[in-house]
Amino acid sequence: MRYCLIGCGRVSPEHIRAARENHLEIAGLCDTDPRSLAENLGREQLDDVPVYEDYRAMLARVKPELCAIATPSGLHAQMALDCLEAGAHVIVEKPIAMRLADARAIRELAERRGLTVCNNLQNRFNPAVQALRGAVEAGRFGRLYSASMQLRWHRGDDYYRSAAWRGTRALDGGAMMNQGIHGIDLVNWMLGGSPKRVTAFTATMARDIECEDLGLALVEYPDALASIECTTLRHPAAQEEILEFSGEHGVVRLGGTAGHVVETWRFDGAPKDEEAVMRHMYSVNPGSVYGHGHSLLYADVLRAVVEKRPPLSDAKAGAGALGIILGAYESAETGRAMEL
Repeated sequence: MRYCLIGCGRVSPEHIRAARENHLEIAGLCDTDPRSLAENLGREQLDDVPVYEDYRAMLARVKPELCAIATPSGLHAQMALDCLEAGAHVIVEKPIAMRLADARAIRELAERRGLTVCNNLQNRFNPAVQALRGAVEAGRFGRLYSASMQLRWHRGDDYYRSAAWRGTRALDGGAMMNQGIHGIDLVNWMLGGSPKRVTAFTATMARDIECEDLGLALVEYPDALASIECTTLRHPAAQEEILEFSGEHGVVRLGGTAGHVVETWRFDGAPKDEEAVMRHMYSVNPGSVYGHGHSLLYADVLRAVVEKRPPLSDAKAGAGALGIILGAYESAETGRAMEL
């Protein structure tokens, strides 16, 4: 399958490795900044791959079957629509768009064209998350009462100064939209994907950006409540992401730097199960906050195309996480709880 990558910034090596591991033909790369190509893809030995500055010219010339979009967030929607119009399946980095109307437009166009859209929420494929999802689907929690997510990372002024779009309302968003969206998606997925209401507070405490470097939210579901904390102000030596789910018959807590490590796994009458899980690779913290999910996500997309089914991390999942975050932003601005 002919593959193109639009956007060659800091996450682009993950996409290239995933494309190679899934035996895609890398037929084109696009970035408006030649330095991004050199700095982020220089080690990937792609000297023979055509490079473009205009993604529309690349689409017309290469005619890819699959495109990945890893550009600033505010550009995702239009690029995804253009790729779909060109007849390509799409993997778009999170968030899928910056407005729900654009997310709906992407879904509708993909359905009309018979094409697959994946929102790159790769943490769904982390082994610990897959184990958690298996427990939810098997009904091991009984009734799920609550979930909590705390993403406490460090992003210094140098990070936000590294590109003019970082921390802006139009092209990025803050700690919830950029860093926290993966954990918010996982909470939404485990709790059934039908949030009713959100109440939130956001603040810009220390960074010189338009958006929040600290956000707190409470989300109401039909049968459960969830609390969310996202910040980029944590000391760099103590970064963590915690996901905890508590139910009638069990509790699971994922921790580590990015929620990849099983710290608690307890269900009624299953001590041997707990021991097995805690000894497994779920206790290993990966070397990167990106985890190991990109290649598995790509593989799922390719199977979804063949099987004519939605991928595990589809456009609907992306819109669900986006809706919670946009509702939280509106709640923080208006001082009211927002219906979702």
